[in-house]
Amino acid sequence: MKNLKRQWKFIVVLIAGAVGLISQFALHSKSLFSIGNLQFPVHAIIIDIIGILMAISLLLEIFHDWKTGRYGVDILAVIAVVSTILIGDVWAEWMILVMMTGGETLEDYATGQANKELRALLDKTPRIANKLVDGKITEVKVDDLQVGNTVLIKPGQQVPVDGQIVKGTSSFDQSSLTGESVPVTKNPGDDLMSGSVNGDVAVEMKVTKAAKDSEYQSIVALVKSSQAQPAKFVKMADRYAIPFTVISLIIGGVAWAVSGDATRFAEVMVVASPCPLLIAAPVALVSGMSSMSAHHIIVKSGPTLEKLARAKTFAFDKTGTLTENQLIVDQVVAADDSVDQKELQSLAASVEQQSSHVIASSLVKATDKDLIHPVTNLKETTAQGVEGDVDGKHVKVGKLSFVAPDHEKLNVTSTAVYVSVDGKFAGYITLKDKMRPESPKTIERLRRQGAEDIMMLTGDHKQVAEKVAKEAGITDVRSELLPSQKIQAIKDVPKDLRPVVMTGDGVNDAPSLTAADVGIAMGAKGATAASESADAVIMVNDISKVNDAVAISKHTMKVANIDVLTAIGVVIIIELIAFTGVIPAFWGAILQEVVDMITISLGLLAKTKPSDKQFGLEEK
Repeated sequence: MKNLKRQWKFIVVLIAGAVGLISQFALHSKSLFSIGNLQFPVHAIIIDIIGILMAISLLLEIFHDWKTGRYGVDILAVIAVVSTILIGDVWAEWMILVMMTGGETLEDYATGQANKELRALLDKTPRIANKLVDGKITEVKVDDLQVGNTVLIKPGQQVPVDGQIVKGTSSFDQSSLTGESVPVTKNPGDDLMSGSVNGDVAVEMKVTKAAKDSEYQSIVALVKSSQAQPAKFVKMADRYAIPFTVISLIIGGVAWAVSGDATRFAEVMVVASPCPLLIAAPVALVSGMSSMSAHHIIVKSGPTLEKLARAKTFAFDKTGTLTENQLIVDQVVAADDSVDQKELQSLAASVEQQSSHVIASSLVKATDKDLIHPVTNLKETTAQGVEGDVDGKHVKVGKLSFVAPDHEKLNVTSTAVYVSVDGKFAGYITLKDKMRPESPKTIERLRRQGAEDIMMLTGDHKQVAEKVAKEAGITDVRSELLPSQKIQAIKDVPKDLRPVVMTGDGVNDAPSLTAADVGIAMGAKGATAASESADAVIMVNDISKVNDAVAISKHTMKVANIDVLTAIGVVIIIELIAFTGVIPAFWGAILQEVVDMITISLGLLAKTKPSDKQFGLEEK
């Protein structure tokens, strides 16, 4: 609606100009009345009325901004309109109005161009699904699907909601969700994410999540959230507002005093119109947000880019962020020669194969399938372990107190499961977090990008945390922290090491993300509480996107600052030329429109690729 209102203002001004041209040059209309030396023909009255109405509208916006403590440069536009009315330069006044409304329209166009990746995501949202009822296909709205419904997904169609294949095998393009360029083959029993695109074979799917909870719709909700939070783009322009306004008024005032002609003041004020300055930052920042989206990073507001560009401290959660939320076997330690390492792992994995615990599933996954044997008489003791018979042997796996209550305590600092065979302690297996392959490089690149402190905040044990931190290249390790202690650690970061960026993935990370200056959520698995609390969400399972976010932010702010300073420099130069009286007000207004175009073009450069240095790719 706001964009439509701006466009109508521009159209009204153009129509007024066309009517004025016909009235003056075709109909040669005479003055209806005069005030002093000023004549008021029809075209002058029309343009003056529009100019006064727009000046009043702008003044109301200025007063509203003053109440909220913001001091912008819009006052110069009002002065320019009023001064041209007072000296009776109708066509200069009209050009200023064209510049004001046309600049806003150009800004909307540039914003639309920069924002097209976000709109494309919204436009692709699945809306219709093929519901199967008694073997017949019925087209229904995606929002009407319920858990348990069966849906037919034809070749080339998007998966409408999250579900599980019940019939058929096909490949699915998940690139818009996970960043994987190669389609993934899915079989009956496999999960499907909404938004992925089916290949060449129709499949039947059982709905496991309603539309509002499904993967693609969750991403779309985050995008809508980012669009609904208007970025305070003009903050950057406001930093220069007062000095720019003062300089412009001084140049105009001195020009008036030296020449003794108020027209000279009006000529300076025309070229001092702040449109380029107001356009520069918004176009650059929206372009930066668009570039983020293209790199699978959703940023919810413009200030997030500013903070990311200046960030000095980066904090990371461990599990699921620096690591893959999956354990791998570290050591297999046999107690004696009665059972070797291979048999120990085989027996333990065989007993654990039906357990859903993360340690059990990780152990089973890490064991060769040929070593996993059938288990009978399986029994699980909650929070203690499991036991069963494998190849005629009674095997217990779990805590030491469960498998061998009389055994002396062992000094094992890693996550471990202990094993006994036929009542005799047989050994233990240690597991460790599987480091994301990109984590060490991510930390190294952040340092190259200017990070002064990088810390790991985790609730895990000290020894485990330190092992992961060492592998990742982090020296500042805070372990065994409760969520409230993570928040305090972030709050305790000194002012000279801020802004602080926190990256996490779980529900327990949500408070920490909120406490940080910038919270980044690893949201590849859907919109968790962490994603909802974050300022930015990485939509692929790749922590190196933190580097990309920093690089794009630095590049965007560099472009924005250059754009703003260029706009100020060019405008002041034109003001100084107008000071001499060689630029009539009408041509000054045209020059301003040219500066607007230059400003928008520079702002769109934020969509270009950042330099290797900004990406942290240069060698030290």
